[in-house]
Amino acid sequence: MSVGSASWSFTEDDFGAITQTLQKFLHDSNARCALLVDRTGQLVATVGEQPDFDPTAFATLTAADFSANDQLAKLIGEQDFNSLFHQGEKESMYLADVARRVILVALFDNRTTLGLVRLKLKETVHELTRLFEQVFSRGAAGQPQAPGLLAGAEDEIDKLFG
Repeated sequence: MSVGSASWSFTEDDFGAITQTLQKFLHDSNARCALLVDRTGQLVATVGEQPDFDPTAFATLTAADFSANDQLAKLIGEQDFNSLFHQGEKESMYLADVARRVILVALFDNRTTLGLVRLKLKETVHELTRLFEQVFSRGAAGQPQAPGLLAGAEDEIDKLFG
């Protein structure tokens, strides 16, 4: 299956588990913010300090960055790069692949170290991979799909405007 090709959705329980995992990562690493972006550039979740930039545009650029780096990896004989690090003077970001369909972005500053962020991010990626594989498996052919996070929203909107 190609990256990001199948549709999938969360249940409220899925979203709660993902959010809890990201909050634990932020607490343990002292990073400022964690964002989840799917490989098509859609923002999935943001936890921690709200960024001072447009998170939707950031998500699109993050997916493009990861895609470009996948092509660079192939040029040097690697299948892909499963993580990227961008260091700035005051702010840095660490990006990691989750289940080949989602990118975890950790934004951090000098309140922590790259080593700590990297260590805690590795643990978080393993947990998120497990969670996302459960979500993706429900969307696999022949398996009933649980109602998504917005299940029933259409009926509620119809009631409001009906």
